[in-house]
Amino acid sequence: MGASFNNSDDEPISEINIVPFVDIILVVLIIFMVTTPFIMKPSLPVNLPQGSSGEKTKPSPFQVLVSKDGQIALNGKIMNIEELKIASRTFSQENPTGKAILSADQDTPHGDVMKVLDEIKLGGIRSFGISIKSN
Repeated sequence: MGASFNNSDDEPISEINIVPFVDIILVVLIIFMVTTPFIMKPSLPVNLPQGSSGEKTKPSPFQVLVSKDGQIALNGKIMNIEELKIASRTFSQENPTGKAILSADQDTPHGDVMKVLDEIKLGGIRSFGISIKSN
């Protein structure tokens, strides 16, 4: 009569199973790895000219793209020349020693590039760099 059951189902769970958590984190990591190239892609297609005497510089928070048809984008946001002038004035007030990086398509007319560069300078940014495709 004395059948005794040693039922361990009544004991509280004292261990945490982290396998499902690791699975979720790996899925999130894969999602970030797949979507990052789409996020980092510039909004305007630019074919940079070749250059062999370029120097590596630190990335700037003020990156201007000029496409071959004259469209302007600041940090991926398409804007017109007046908006660029206002943005450069704001940037130069917040960062007096800030640097602008200008990337222009190799087929962009020289006049369009100079107009954009003039507006950046008129906005107060005195230091700038020009992006090239190095060998």
